[in-house]
Amino acid sequence: MAASRMMMLSQPSLVLPSLRRQCRNNPIGFRRGMQNVPLKVVAMAEESSAGNGVAEKVAIAGGLISNPVIGWSLYTLKTTGCGLPPGPGGSIGALEGVSYLVIAGIVGWSLYTKSKTGSGLPNGPFGLLGAVEGLSYLALLGVIVVFGLQFLDQGFIPGPVPVPGDKCFG
Repeated sequence: MAASRMMMLSQPSLVLPSLRRQCRNNPIGFRRGMQNVPLKVVAMAEESSAGNGVAEKVAIAGGLISNPVIGWSLYTLKTTGCGLPPGPGGSIGALEGVSYLVIAGIVGWSLYTKSKTGSGLPNGPFGLLGAVEGLSYLALLGVIVVFGLQFLDQGFIPGPVPVPGDKCFG
């Protein structure tokens, strides 16, 4: 938390010996008055992800699967006016619904972490969690835009479950 971002300063100041003018025609042009240059040394503690290893890996796997599914869903919604078809046994429709929930969970986790620590989710292994977080925010933006356009064009947003008499798969 706060300890992971704590800045530690060294002694009040570390004084380095000045670079003395070595010859008259010095192209760098050091001044005589600059005998000692104070230097502040800053160190940051390394972020640890202790305890969140499994949650991070699940979020990475879920996000890497869910983001393309949502992209496919939004493209289908914009071009046909309906979401993804139910598929065999409702599997594609279920995958679509779970994908929306996963993205909402990742964005919610990110916002919670941002409010508590001041920064988003940690990068995770190979930076994948950070990438999934960014893609999830882009997917959320896409959902807002496409749903808004769908409502303006068609006058409705398809429900999550097909019902008899519905315009989409009803």
